[in-house]
Amino acid sequence: MRAGPSSIPAILGALAVTAAALTGCAPSGTDSDLLTPTVAPVNPELATLPDISVVADIPYGAGPQQKLDACLPPRDDIADTAADEPAGPDLQQPEIPLRAAILVVHGGSWARGDKADVAWRAVCQWLASAGYVALSINYRLAPADPYPAAIEDVQDAVAWLREPEQVTRFHLDPDRIGALGGSAGGNLVSLLGTRGDGPLTTGSRVAAVAELSGPIELTGLAVTDDFVPVQLAYLGCQSEQDCPAAVPASPFYAIDASDPPFFVAHSTVEKIPLAQAEMLVAGLRAAGVPVEFVTVEGALHSIAMLDPDLKSRIVDFFDARIGTPEAPVVGDGAG
Repeated sequence: MRAGPSSIPAILGALAVTAAALTGCAPSGTDSDLLTPTVAPVNPELATLPDISVVADIPYGAGPQQKLDACLPPRDDIADTAADEPAGPDLQQPEIPLRAAILVVHGGSWARGDKADVAWRAVCQWLASAGYVALSINYRLAPADPYPAAIEDVQDAVAWLREPEQVTRFHLDPDRIGALGGSAGGNLVSLLGTRGDGPLTTGSRVAAVAELSGPIELTGLAVTDDFVPVQLAYLGCQSEQDCPAAVPASPFYAIDASDPPFFVAHSTVEKIPLAQAEMLVAGLRAAGVPVEFVTVEGALHSIAMLDPDLKSRIVDFFDARIGTPEAPVVGDGAG
């Protein structure tokens, strides 16, 4: 692990003091709940669910990689119509509630991975089984398309989801959109959450973010030597010393008080140093943003951390932040 141009302990210490002053008895600084995982060698929590309907390869943009898969909640009345163009369910069915959505962003070092990979398909279907419309996206990949292509695609997917046609198509409440990502996807959803300002219910903003094992600071403060070339390829840079994209691609530097609540999970000794998550958490808490921080004992990375306990905590987080039970229903003046 490399130290970088500034002292990480000093940064975290200063943020912890600020957060403590703002939050009183609430979690502050880098306080976390430590979990001991119960994940099997072949993770049964990443098995697909055949009872969850998936509408694959829906374009959200013009590019060949700008497609998403929609995983639909059980007993979903639009399962047979969501793929139609234009797709419109019967808005006269008053029993269908408007639902919250979660954008799922896969990992793969910003250079590989796919929404249809079995583990990420399992994540999409798991969130749908919890009652959410889950939308797992592909995005442009480095090195062919370096930063900012990927984050622009993620933002475009959220804005697309808020279009009236998609709100109708999926019976969505456009005010209740969250995002979940792991590894490189954790970086992207964190940047999605911290970029911009203003209401969390408009444009490409989201109301809640869950990130797993994401690289948060890309200038070199906490990075292993073997990850440096990966980072540089994504940023389109030849060296760390001359890399203007590093700061805008780092969620840490975009944090402000307007950011949505975060759920952050990170293993204690994994390939992305824990200091990355600690910087994000301390920075958000110092800005007064609610954060639930879970550290998982061991070296499991990203969605490999998922066990029944962590999955339950993530669903509870989204339920509390975007799963509003009093949401209006179709046929009641909504949509």
